[in-house]
Amino acid sequence: MLNVVVWVLLGIALLIALFLLQFYRDPKREIPQGNVVVSPADGTVMRIIRTSEKLITVKKGVLGKIRTLAKGISNDCYAVSIFMSPIDAHINRAPIGGKIISVQHTKGTFFAAYDLEKSLMNEKNEIVIKGSSIKVKVIQIAGFLARRVISSVEKGQKVSKGQKIGQIALGSQATLIMPSIVKIVVKEGQHVKAGSSVIAEVK
Repeated sequence: MLNVVVWVLLGIALLIALFLLQFYRDPKREIPQGNVVVSPADGTVMRIIRTSEKLITVKKGVLGKIRTLAKGISNDCYAVSIFMSPIDAHINRAPIGGKIISVQHTKGTFFAAYDLEKSLMNEKNEIVIKGSSIKVKVIQIAGFLARRVISSVEKGQKVSKGQKIGQIALGSQATLIMPSIVKIVVKEGQHVKAGSSVIAEVK
């Protein structure tokens, strides 16, 4: 009986170890050249939203929250939200090369990361990057399992496109805010990879 218990415990320990190895993996990525915006996270594109000051006067809700988060980027923006499941690699990468303008951590709640409207009220970290032609914001959003958002960059730092900028534990979300001058090339439901998948082309 004791041997059975030992083997069961060893099996559980092995499964946990395999899960942690899967979660903390840091795969190498081929960074696309050219004036493109790459994905800040591995995961599935769950929503692509365009919002502007005109739209916000008509409809509140999720658009209102996106509009608040888009402040300082552009009056007319795209928001691309990417859901990161527990089996995705959770390294976040810079969508463009440039200078870190600001890093702001905000405490909040811990709703499920796949519920876009509620998740925008979650604990988050906002990183603004100014490139040669556009400025973007990466929002690292904690989920009900992921209660730790890690940022590895600071204000004034220069980053390259595809460079690691942080990590979020377990299932979570990354939302990318961009000015509407870009051309979106991904679709909702598409699986993307941080640093290598092109989200948008800069016109």
